[in-house]
Amino acid sequence: MNRVSLILAPFALIGAVLVVWQAACRLGHVPLYLLPAPTDIAAALYAGAPGLLSAATNTLIMSLEAWLAALLIATPLAMLTGVSPLLERALAPVAATLQVTPVVAIAPLFVIWAGLEHPERAITVLAAIVAFFPIFSGAATGLASADKDLERLFDLYGATRWQRLTRLRAPAATPFWLEGAKVAVGLSIVGAVVAEFVAGSGGSQGLAWRILESSHQLKTADMFAALFVLAILGAGLNAIVRTTERRFLKIWRGR
Repeated sequence: MNRVSLILAPFALIGAVLVVWQAACRLGHVPLYLLPAPTDIAAALYAGAPGLLSAATNTLIMSLEAWLAALLIATPLAMLTGVSPLLERALAPVAATLQVTPVVAIAPLFVIWAGLEHPERAITVLAAIVAFFPIFSGAATGLASADKDLERLFDLYGATRWQRLTRLRAPAATPFWLEGAKVAVGLSIVGAVVAEFVAGSGGSQGLAWRILESSHQLKTADMFAALFVLAILGAGLNAIVRTTERRFLKIWRGR
C-alpha cells in the first residue's frame, strides 16, 4: 500500500460517512432539531463563524493556562519524589485522589470560591486538576524506570541524590514526561469544557457555553458546529504537541 493511499484513506472514510449521513437525513425527512444534515451544519458553521472563533479562542486560552499550570506544578512535585521516597509515599495518595475525583463533583465549590463573576478562574483551575495526574504520573514513572545497573554504578561512585536525579533519573523520565504532557493537553480541553458546563455561566463565553445556549434553543445544527470546532481545536493542539514531542525526542536520543 503506497503512501498516498494511507493519506487518503481517512478522508475517503469521512467522505463516505458524510454522504450516507446527508442521504439519510434528506431521504428520511429527519427533523432539523433531531439530526441536521452535514450541509445544515456547514451553513451554521459559516453563519456563526465569528462567534465560534471567539468562543474557541476563549476555550483555547483557558485550556493552555490550565495545561501550563499543571506542568509547572506536577513536574517539580514529581522531581521531588525522585529525591525523597518519603515524599513520594505522601504525594501518591493525593495524586490518585485527584485522578478519581470527578470534576463535575467539585466544580460547584470552585465556582463559589472563584466568585460567580469570574467563572473562567474556576474553569482554569478545574482543567488544571484534570491535567495534573498524567504529567505527575508520567514523570514519576519515568524517574523510577532508570536503569538499575546505572543506579548501582552511581552508588559505587558515591553520587549525591541531586546528581542521581539530574544525570540519571531525569533523562530517563523525559519520554514518560512528554507522553504525560501530551495526554494532559487533551484532558485540559476536556476539563475546561466539562467545568464550563457545570459552571453554567456565560461569563467565560467558551465553546461549552455555545453548546449549552444552542441546546436550550433546540438549534442542533449550531451545537454540531460548535462540536466540530471543538474537535478541530483538540486535534490541532494534540498534533502540535505530538510533533513537538517527536522532534524533541529525536534531539534527546541523539544526545
